[in-house]
Amino acid sequence: MPRTLLRVIRPAAVQAGQDPLRRRHALVVVLTFLTGSADAIGFLSLGGAFSSVMTGNMVLLGLSAGRGEAELALTSGCAIVSFITGVLAGARLAGSAQPDDPVWPRRVTWALVLELAVFVVFLVVWEVNLPHHDDRVDLALLMLSAAALGVQSSAIQRFGVPGLSSTYLTGTLTSLIAGVAARSPWRSLRPKAHVLLALMTGAAVGALVALHLPLWAPALLIVPLVLVIAVTARRN
Repeated sequence: MPRTLLRVIRPAAVQAGQDPLRRRHALVVVLTFLTGSADAIGFLSLGGAFSSVMTGNMVLLGLSAGRGEAELALTSGCAIVSFITGVLAGARLAGSAQPDDPVWPRRVTWALVLELAVFVVFLVVWEVNLPHHDDRVDLALLMLSAAALGVQSSAIQRFGVPGLSSTYLTGTLTSLIAGVAARSPWRSLRPKAHVLLALMTGAAVGALVALHLPLWAPALLIVPLVLVIAVTARRN
């Protein structure tokens, strides 16, 4: 085969192999935006705990024990239990990574459909509760949100990619900073920066909506999820 032809074919083959990975990364970034929004809404509107940051909730649970705050203990403890329940359900549905998996296994999409179903229930309860803001209903909403993000967390684990997550990102931040310190190429650091930026952007937008347009808060959780499901269902 002529060398000039090889020079054309090889970059095209590399590009074809990278495109699905780039698409997956873009979809994970969308899901991470959702995560940031859910955490902001949960913290500001549903009792002062997080929907996905279980490390933070464990700290809150410890603080509540030290300060004798039963309400905070209940809120953070219920969020942790709900997240674990979501992880268990999502892991059963998504399964574990297999050597012959495609870039985006179909069962990941099915797990996201379960997450969407939970957020639809969240939407209905949110709309009913919005005029009254009953504390017990707020706790139920936080538990629904935490369970949904538990499902999402286990779904992303199905990819079997170390360090890839849309919910727990302290490791991503550590890896990014370590890469900067080691002067790693920007192309290897860019995906981590995208995910962290998506989390912060989602939290900022979620805070604004929760405080000023609470009626639309569930849309920040449902619309990104519908987008990801629609894209992946079409391609699977």
